[in-house]
Amino acid sequence: MARTREFDTEAAVSRAMELFWMNGYEATSVRDLTQQLGIGQGSLYAAFGDKEGLYRAALEHYRTTLAAAALRSLKEGTDARSAIRTMLVERIRIAAGGDGRGCLAINAACERLPENTAIRRTVRDMQDASRDALAEVLRVAAERGEIAARHDPHTLAAFLVTFLNGLLVSSKITPDVHALEPLVEVALAALG
Repeated sequence: MARTREFDTEAAVSRAMELFWMNGYEATSVRDLTQQLGIGQGSLYAAFGDKEGLYRAALEHYRTTLAAAALRSLKEGTDARSAIRTMLVERIRIAAGGDGRGCLAINAACERLPENTAIRRTVRDMQDASRDALAEVLRVAAERGEIAARHDPHTLAAFLVTFLNGLLVSSKITPDVHALEPLVEVALAALG
C-alpha cells in the first residue's frame, strides 16, 4: 500500500524556489532542501525524483507565479509606455531585493546552461512569453499612434527582453534600484 504524502507539495516547491533563488542550484544541497522544506530525503526523492526535479518544479512555479504576474501587469497598463515602464521597474525591484538575488530564470540560464536542455526549454518558454506579450502591446500601441512604427514590434520586443535580461544580471552586481531605474528610460526611448 502506497503511503500518503505527508506534506504540502506546492508549499514545498515554493520554499525550494526561494532557496534556489537565493543560493543557486549548485550551492543548495539536498540537506539544505530537506531542512528548509521540513521533509525527509526519501520524501523529497519520492515527490520530485531528485534535486534536479525539485529545481525544475521550482522554476516552473516561478514561471506560473511571478513571471506570469509580470505579464498580467503588462496587459493591464493604460498605455504601452507606462505599462512597459512599470513591468521593467517592478522586475528590477524584485531582482534587486534580497541583496541582489536577481531573477530565478536568468540565474538558471547563467548557472545551468548550456548543458541542461530541460532548463533551457523552460527559460526559453518564459522569454518567448515575455517577448510575445510585449510584441502585442507594442503592435497595438503602434496602431494607436502611441509609439513610432519604425521598428517591427517583434524585434522591438526582443530588444526589450534582451535589455531586461541584462538589467536582471546587473541587479546581482549592483542591487540598487535607484541606479538601475534610469536605464529603463533609455530603453523606452527606442519606442520613439
